[in-house]
Amino acid sequence: MAKNDGQIVIKKYANRRLYNTGTSTYVTLDDLAQMVKKGEDFNVQDAKSGDDITHSVLTQIIFEQESKNGNTLLPISFLRQLISYYGDQMQMFVPSYLEQSMHAFSSQQSQIREHLSKSLGDTPLAKNLQIPIQLMEEQVKRNTEIFRQAMEVFTPFAPQAQAKAEPKGKADVKDIEDLKEQLRALQTKIENM
Repeated sequence: MAKNDGQIVIKKYANRRLYNTGTSTYVTLDDLAQMVKKGEDFNVQDAKSGDDITHSVLTQIIFEQESKNGNTLLPISFLRQLISYYGDQMQMFVPSYLEQSMHAFSSQQSQIREHLSKSLGDTPLAKNLQIPIQLMEEQVKRNTEIFRQAMEVFTPFAPQAQAKAEPKGKADVKDIEDLKEQLRALQTKIENM
């Protein structure tokens, strides 16, 4: 089994075929997506040059997943915001912020699922993830707003940031208090389940 520091090596050939050196089989992008979901660590190399092309292959998987049957995870507004950071002075902060946000999201999702299974056991209500999904959507909206506000702090001389920063003093305190109240209400809902 060919591995590179614990990672499975996938070779991509000029004919666009992918070869899993760990299993000695050809694989598809769907196979790689399944490997990601299983938590298998792999690295994709160009077979000719040996260059690491993992980033572009993972991006290609996301593109294909987004194209399937309206199965989108990335809203248009998010994609536009993301594109706007390319070439911006804040570009270097975006990857670590997104990585930390996804880690927090995964952690919260696991906690909610664990709490639901402990509270409700194997009931139809526990299997209906609508409530946790709504909680996650609210959390994502809050995280996105916090990120937007943080970006404004780092770009205080931008005209939009100045225009928005002036009237926000009192609104920030109110927004924080509203978020705290919403979190208390959500925690109460979860505890009462």
